[in-house]
Amino acid sequence: MTDDSGDDAGDESTDDAPSENADPDADTDPSDDAAVPAAADLSLARFHEALEAEERPVATASEVARRLGTTQAAARDALAALVDRGDVDRIDVESDPVVFYPSDWGRLATRERVVAFPDRREIVVDRPTQFTRARLSQFAYLVDTTGTEPGTRGYLYRIRQEDVWAAPFEDADALIASLRSVLPRRYEHLEAWVRDQWRRAHRFRLYTHEDGYVVLEAASENLMGNVADQHLDDDHLRAPISETEAWVNESAVAAVKRTLYDAGYPVEDDRDLETGDPVDVDLTTDLREYQETWVETFLERKSGVYVGPPGSGKTVAAIATIAAVGGETLILVPSRELASQWREELLAHSTVDPEDVGVYHGGTKEIRPITIATYQIAGMDRHRSLFDSRKWGLICFDEAHHITAPVFSRSAELQSKHRLGLSATPVRESGSEEEIYTLIGQPIGADWDALFDAGFVQEPEVEIRYVPWRDEFAQNEYAAADGRERRRAAAENPAKVDEIRSLLATHRGANALVFVEYLDQGEAIADALDAPFVSGETPHHERRALFRRFRADGDDADADPSGADADAGTDGESADTGTGGESADLDVLVVSRVGDEGIDLPNAGLAIVASGLGGSRRQGSQRAGRTMRPSGSALVYVLATRGSSEEEFAQRQMRHLARKGVRVRETNVAE
Repeated sequence: MTDDSGDDAGDESTDDAPSENADPDADTDPSDDAAVPAAADLSLARFHEALEAEERPVATASEVARRLGTTQAAARDALAALVDRGDVDRIDVESDPVVFYPSDWGRLATRERVVAFPDRREIVVDRPTQFTRARLSQFAYLVDTTGTEPGTRGYLYRIRQEDVWAAPFEDADALIASLRSVLPRRYEHLEAWVRDQWRRAHRFRLYTHEDGYVVLEAASENLMGNVADQHLDDDHLRAPISETEAWVNESAVAAVKRTLYDAGYPVEDDRDLETGDPVDVDLTTDLREYQETWVETFLERKSGVYVGPPGSGKTVAAIATIAAVGGETLILVPSRELASQWREELLAHSTVDPEDVGVYHGGTKEIRPITIATYQIAGMDRHRSLFDSRKWGLICFDEAHHITAPVFSRSAELQSKHRLGLSATPVRESGSEEEIYTLIGQPIGADWDALFDAGFVQEPEVEIRYVPWRDEFAQNEYAAADGRERRRAAAENPAKVDEIRSLLATHRGANALVFVEYLDQGEAIADALDAPFVSGETPHHERRALFRRFRADGDDADADPSGADADAGTDGESADTGTGGESADLDVLVVSRVGDEGIDLPNAGLAIVASGLGGSRRQGSQRAGRTMRPSGSALVYVLATRGSSEEEFAQRQMRHLARKGVRVRETNVAE
């Protein structure tokens, strides 16, 4: 398994493993041949002893040799024998040529097995229950998975300091209780480290002085002198107030937060934030219990990111937050269409006066008490008046992972406001979730599994299907290509069309969305299925008509307005404001990347991802989210060409869903 998490080594100290090409006798004394055990002496039990000594779930031949006092060559031969017997499996990884792990970890058929490596802060779980995955997602990072057979994958988690900082608990005791609930026994050293990291997240705070200026308070004189004074620039702090307090330059609040975060000390923000001029708005939709909790938590923290699966009702919760704050609000969205949908949602779920809602994009530039603008506009210097024209009390960042560099810089100037982010998955491949959490706020409501168990959102069944090449010409084209062209050849494997037909026949009657990356492929699949193809080139009126016909065929009669069918954009359906007149309902739509987010795409009972596996983990979550709704089946099939880079891409995308509690299985399609 490859460690690509970028995790700080912390206070751990481990020996570098020798290269597989190193001198076979490098780890032993060549003058004492009699002391070197023979290869036959390496039993499965002794291999387990080597893993325990290494404090790792896997080991190279050189590591086994060092721990057991044998030569690397002897260890390699003995491990090969264990592999032949089926006791040990091997896998190639990037950091070492080959690593080995016990086969029985992947063959546990009836129970979950949790193996902890406390010194490395790693947890390996075989056959994890939904409960365990949900608990681990609260304080640990999913690094990798092993195994290829359906239902036998092992999960490797690592507990990083930033995971502890962002854990959704009231105190360290609650976090430790959650940790103990999944581990086989108590690990005092690990618990002590977790408590230390929790304390780090509560050692600095910002508050508003009674005279109106911002103060940075440290938990001790030592922290102020050796951490804050050493890391913060002269223009961050105006002057010291006491041995543990300093007057903060208000324009540098964001810089103070990021600097101390980077130094390992996230800052609690207890300032009195502005509310702006009052806006008369009340919520007209009843909230579910967890939505009420989200709003209450936000009002207590005054900032945060609502994190929940598509269909969980984040937009309605955001409207409730707007009503609770009661001040002028700026809503930032990734697209013009989503701006229009937000306006519809506000009017549908609150008492806001339509004249108080403005949309600011393109040729329409209305600045009203509640203004909805696109990120593109917000990032332009010439539209700075958008930020300066009113005393906003709340800034809402929809699809918060869209916040790019120009808007980040604008966000730094908005630290005096209540800040609310919305995202199904605020992870970006660049790792800038740290920016999201420092400039907007910590995650709120990240436990997807609780929503699945409560029946508020239907848990999708996700299956990666490895499709073989059946077209020799297409396979030869793939072999001759390289780089981006090779990726595209794998994505457009002609055998996928037959597999899509087979899946649609198996689930006849289910409303199905077929996702594609390439326009040519989308048109070809649409022709083969005799279904419409929706892309960015499809006129808006035609797109809305197709979605309306598709929705009419799949709408649930008892849709709950507080959740799945009330979220704008990726979280469900907006109010249907179009005109009627279409003849027949649709049960299949082929959709390009335009369907990933930012448009009013109706939910479906079946999603088939035909291509686009080079995208981000977020994209995988968005597509799976199209099947999340309060009732009915929820199926996602991800098609990956066998033996191509699509296998790795598919596993990477779906791994993030697995971390959220979604079950993911794998199937090899027959030749």
